[in-house]
Amino acid sequence: MSKPVDVGSIKPGQYMIIDNEPCRVISFEKSKPGKHGSAKARIVAVGLFDNVKRSIVSPVDARAEVPLIDKRSGQVISVGSESFQLMDLETYEVFETALPAEEELRSSLTVGAEVEYWKIMNRIKITRVKS
Repeated sequence: MSKPVDVGSIKPGQYMIIDNEPCRVISFEKSKPGKHGSAKARIVAVGLFDNVKRSIVSPVDARAEVPLIDKRSGQVISVGSESFQLMDLETYEVFETALPAEEELRSSLTVGAEVEYWKIMNRIKITRVKS
């Protein structure tokens, strides 16, 4: 799920969708309008799930998609070699997801640990371990 916004209103630190991948904007440069064209924006962003740097050049008055991020809390039920089970603390829904790529998050995932996770475009990203 996403919502449309003007490209000119995007700022570094915000999130947007580039090539059907949710990304965090790391730089935003705006050029002045020329004699025959409108102002352009050059946006550089890093993918949230794959850490790939992506860039786009677009007119400032064009529309861009911003992902809707659902921030939730969960508890780790079990940890496997490639994935782990997580239970949502509000709905008590249990689901399985892949282990995070960050080594410090991966090493601190233990059974019973409370985590904060983001649900973005029907995908799960662990952001931090609370306990």
